[in-house]
Amino acid sequence: MQSNMAEKVYPSKPAFNGATTSPAAAAANSRTNPPKKAQLYHATRPVYRPSSRRNRSCLCSCCLWTTFLVIILVFLAAVAGVIFWAVYRPHRPSFTVNSLSFSQFNISSTKLTSNFTSTISARNPNKKLTFLYDPITVSLFSGDVAVGTGSLPGFRHGTENTTTLKAMVMTSGKTLDGGEISSLKSTLKSKNALPVKIRLETKVKVKVGSLKTKKVGIRVTCDGIKVTVPAGKSPAKTTTSNVKCKVDTRIKIWKWTF
Repeated sequence: MQSNMAEKVYPSKPAFNGATTSPAAAAANSRTNPPKKAQLYHATRPVYRPSSRRNRSCLCSCCLWTTFLVIILVFLAAVAGVIFWAVYRPHRPSFTVNSLSFSQFNISSTKLTSNFTSTISARNPNKKLTFLYDPITVSLFSGDVAVGTGSLPGFRHGTENTTTLKAMVMTSGKTLDGGEISSLKSTLKSKNALPVKIRLETKVKVKVGSLKTKKVGIRVTCDGIKVTVPAGKSPAKTTTSNVKCKVDTRIKIWKWTF
């Protein structure tokens, strides 16, 4: 009885095909045919990205705020411009030719000698703006031919002030080409008068209270002057009643020009 219990042998578990498999065979089989690894599902799932709708919404908000700020700035600038104009009422200076006379005007075969005296009035119509002029270059032209040059010193042009400028405009033995000589002679012969224009060129600052602007260029052209060249000792006659002086400048104060 005891020997039968000691020698009791447990049967091996049946294989899937119905045959019995010993432990050694099972170990050998596991080495030759290792178990298959579990497959990974969803390994290629795309990475999550935020929706583009949010980006478009942020961009639209930025555009709206930028547009709103620009409109506000333009509105404030317009209001400031209206206030500035109402307080200061800026106007450009004006110029008038009072007289133009000459004591010499000789044309030789190739040279020109002339001597003119010009008197010009400069008016500042502003009540609260002062003009500060640099030295002024004065040129005299007949057509496209320069017949004299001169200069004026710089000056301070006070508010509601009219200043008279007197300049000597001359040239001594200036060499002209054939076309210029022919133009001057034919003009004098046909019209018995010399049409001339005066040009003033300088730089100017504008003073508003304690503020001074940067220098800006200014050109004044006075056209429509007629000078009758005297015969012998007869006095010269000059017509300046219909002279128009054009002021070409863009004086800038802060962001406004006039």
